[in-house]
Amino acid sequence: MSKEVRALEPQSVWNHFADLNEVPRPSKKEERVIQFMVDFGKKLGLPTEVDHIGNVFIRKPATHGMEQRTAVVMQAHLDMVHQKNNDTQFDFDTQGIDMYVDGDWVKANGTTLGSDNGMGVAFIMAILASSDLPHPAIEALFTIDEETGMTGALELKGGMLSGKILLNIDTEDDDELTIGCAGGIDVTATRTISMVDASLKSKGFELILKGLSGGHSGMDIHKGLGNANKLMNRILDRAGAMIRLASLDGGSLRNAIPRESLAEVVVHEDHVNAFEKLLHQVAAELIQEHATTDPDLELVWEEIDVPSEVLPLEVQESLITAIYANPNGIYRMSPDINGLVQTSNNTARVELKDGILTVQCLTRSSVETEKMDLARAIVRNFESIGCHVELGGNYPGWAPNPKSNILTTMSGLYRELFKEEPNINACHAGLECGILGTNYPDMELISFGPNIRGAHSPDEKCQVSSVQKSWTFFLATLENIPNV
Repeated sequence: MSKEVRALEPQSVWNHFADLNEVPRPSKKEERVIQFMVDFGKKLGLPTEVDHIGNVFIRKPATHGMEQRTAVVMQAHLDMVHQKNNDTQFDFDTQGIDMYVDGDWVKANGTTLGSDNGMGVAFIMAILASSDLPHPAIEALFTIDEETGMTGALELKGGMLSGKILLNIDTEDDDELTIGCAGGIDVTATRTISMVDASLKSKGFELILKGLSGGHSGMDIHKGLGNANKLMNRILDRAGAMIRLASLDGGSLRNAIPRESLAEVVVHEDHVNAFEKLLHQVAAELIQEHATTDPDLELVWEEIDVPSEVLPLEVQESLITAIYANPNGIYRMSPDINGLVQTSNNTARVELKDGILTVQCLTRSSVETEKMDLARAIVRNFESIGCHVELGGNYPGWAPNPKSNILTTMSGLYRELFKEEPNINACHAGLECGILGTNYPDMELISFGPNIRGAHSPDEKCQVSSVQKSWTFFLATLENIPNV
């Protein structure tokens, strides 16, 4: 179906996007896409290099008449979130994304589309490959591992870039000019548990909670979407001593709101009827509560062979209590910027397998001290049940500069082109701008991009008309870059 995508306008952008989507590019496995970008730059005859961590730099001189304009850094990340529906057969390590056009949207068959941040990469590739588009001197920076730790941005050395303006093409609403973002930190709790034998007079059940909407744990955290880990924990808590927990497998990536959770439990024969009655009741409650946000939510169960080992009852109770108490969703709204989530937590991954418990959270905030305070609360929560807790992947937020030259230029161009006011904002996602700005404090930074919906989930889609709008805006920005 990529032929249909390649025919879309602007063809230069969609063709580069289709080329990119043929290359598997999961976070931390970017070797193939790094080589793809190196080959792309060298084929154009442009100076191309890779730094020690894997970031790719491609430099292009200014077009005629633009030599005196301020040099611009154009930046996007190469990796993408790999998520698929449970019933989709797909190997992200070997297959390219299967795309199709649905009206004004481009989607993927049962997987993430990769428009986050493949569309930003494609925009930059189209400029680098162009022969007739005016622009100042360009330093194209393609970073790696944005989605699972922002490793590329964190490892970028000072002195690699000389541009004074950075255009980050990684937002998801085409009317937005983003000038600030949240920082984040991973909180990971682990514990090894001595399991006990299951009761002989018992039945085994597999519970599957599925069909939740999922989404980006920063950009979508304010939507009140169901978190499969928290909802499955609610089910287990309601069952109480009727069950003994054998295994849990919920969520996948730290920056994706969990869509599915699977639990294996053991139920004494005397309690089976009451247990199944409870499941029907709780399923109805969850479906009613989440009819608007997660209309496809479903709880199903079936009898399985009785697992040989289960959690000791007191450990089970303490684990369920800790997950129940763990903060999830919005923690605090910004008192300074209307509608901005200031601090949040995503209970992203809960796994109990062979007696090893792992709980992963991603805590975000635009206020560093509040981010660390919430992270410490989560640490204390899981330490109280005997877990070892580690903090990692810490990255800073990006303080807004509402008086920058590039914001003045781009907001003026937006009004002129589209006859409406741009939405100048800060976002709750973690953008690389905050990290990049630490090594380049004098650089003016701004983020923008086309409409993308459902990022980090198999419902991800990118709007065709919005790509056309953002491309027009991008070209006008390059042609009118201010001197700073």
